[in-house]
Amino acid sequence: MKLKYKSIIFIALLTAAGLSSCDTDFLDVTPPTEIPSEEAWKEGPLAEGFVTGIYAGLQQGGFSEQMLASLTDEAVFTHTGRNINTVNEGSLSPSNLGWVDATYGWGQMYTYIRASNLAIQELATASFTDETLKARLKGEAYFLRAYYYHQLVRYYGSVPIIKKVYALNEDYSVPRNTWDECIQLIVSDLDSAALLLDGKTLVKGRASKVAAQALKSRVLLYAASDLHDVPTMKAKSTVLAGFPNPEFLGYVSGDRKARWTAAQAAAKVIIDGGNGAYKLNLAAPVTANEGRLNYISIAMAGASADKTLDPSAASEILFGRYFTPSLGEGARQTGLNNGPNGYHNWAGNTPIGTLVDDYQLMDGTPFSWTNPTHASAPYKNRDPRFYATVMYDGADWKPRPSDAKDPANQIQTGAYDLLDDKGALINRKGLDTRSSSIEDWNGSRTGYYMRKFIDPNPALYDNTDRQNIPWPFLRTTEVVFNYVEASIEVGQEAEALLWLNRIRFRAGMPALKVTGAALKEAYRHERRVEMAYEEQRYHDARRWMIAKETLGRPLQYINVLGKFKAGKSMKEPYHYDTNVYTYTYTPVVEKSHENRTWVDKMYFRPFSRDEINRNSKLAQNPGYDK
Repeated sequence: MKLKYKSIIFIALLTAAGLSSCDTDFLDVTPPTEIPSEEAWKEGPLAEGFVTGIYAGLQQGGFSEQMLASLTDEAVFTHTGRNINTVNEGSLSPSNLGWVDATYGWGQMYTYIRASNLAIQELATASFTDETLKARLKGEAYFLRAYYYHQLVRYYGSVPIIKKVYALNEDYSVPRNTWDECIQLIVSDLDSAALLLDGKTLVKGRASKVAAQALKSRVLLYAASDLHDVPTMKAKSTVLAGFPNPEFLGYVSGDRKARWTAAQAAAKVIIDGGNGAYKLNLAAPVTANEGRLNYISIAMAGASADKTLDPSAASEILFGRYFTPSLGEGARQTGLNNGPNGYHNWAGNTPIGTLVDDYQLMDGTPFSWTNPTHASAPYKNRDPRFYATVMYDGADWKPRPSDAKDPANQIQTGAYDLLDDKGALINRKGLDTRSSSIEDWNGSRTGYYMRKFIDPNPALYDNTDRQNIPWPFLRTTEVVFNYVEASIEVGQEAEALLWLNRIRFRAGMPALKVTGAALKEAYRHERRVEMAYEEQRYHDARRWMIAKETLGRPLQYINVLGKFKAGKSMKEPYHYDTNVYTYTYTPVVEKSHENRTWVDKMYFRPFSRDEINRNSKLAQNPGYDK
């Protein structure tokens, strides 16, 4: 087990005024000095600096260049050689871990758990006299320890629980605790955090009572799910059924309904408190345009200068990562990482057709390629959240850079008839394709681009300007979904429908009128669409044990062709025009870039061979012993 930790800690010299300012993005401060760790507990500001350092394990939230969405049926990562294929093609092994983001890496998480343990230990006897500050810092440390353990268990199953601070030369061989014990620890830490943080004033980005309660809601919901109910898990997977230590993966016995009831109650605490709810009191759908703006406003969380958006939607975030565009890069590069190559961006995590196809029509009916009307105009009259999440051929976007001939500023992912200067017919590939005149190697493979979380402010040039859109680790709507799912499972369907429809009304979608199995499927669809690109799908598909039918599907792209109508023509610059063109849309299954394969061992990540060698008591996860 990797338990190394530096004896020198980095402390940001933050002024008291800066720490109390609600505009301070405290995680974006470069630490200017080093303080020996034993000195940190003699003065309040130094202790606060130590605890602030523990937040670094949160990294950039979901805004890494490679996003978790590309390990799901939301997206594909455009660029090769980044180890994502190892995961998606089922080649994971203890010696080949594929892409591991620092937000859930085994060594990284235990480094920050150790720091949390140290803070909890030292704050109990710290010599500074500000008892209110001590309680707050201890509450934050409990929250952060719970968060990092929750990251480990939702990727790996149960893990060794470490609550002490190891000294040098101690025996680090520690067995895995049971799943039940891990969940009990996380919930206990979150309860402690909520109690200690109650009534405390904190800057945005720091843990709070509400954040602890929201995370508890998630943890209990996951714990009640199919993957962690051992009898259900065994019935759905022979690979997992053959594992000799099922207590590491879930509950081997107990009252499953009681677990759902606990999850429901935890979510209801947030709902009853009215914490962060944004337009979730509607009795009827808003207009399509208002639904689209509501959704974009939530994603921008008040950080965009676009005047069409509602900054009060920032209330949705219960715990987030906040950024200052003038400092560093990282998450501020969301537009550069994922935007169209025709804007000199990198098209990193591009939506795939299976996500696009799951957006309903405005009347609530499913989209289908077998319906000729749908197939002839696939991006017409869809769920307003689609237009706020995905860029598609012909979609309006920001002003193009000066070297692109596109005064219409529309996404071009097709191939179009045009007349050249001599009047000859040519076929020109769009500016945002892999045959573009602008950085073709950065073009989307799928025919789509990510729009969600990219600041629509037209004054921002994504290739060079940094945006400061926050990352929502926890937001109110997720907690409402948790409540809906648990309510369905305990048989309270009317309550589930009430809140599910409120989410739909905010988006401009009609009410659902379903029961039983259809309600459960409708809920899962709604969660997929609403929470797209928010690191939910990876875990949802696993805990529901539907990964083979969802994550294991082949990639689906779209081919778009624009042909002149009889008697019509166009010269450069091209623009989307249904009066001039007949557009055809052809979904294509593509396996050459990434041949996705699901195998059941991927319900859990493996422990690395090095970790197993370091800790002889660490039992490997099922399917990785060969």
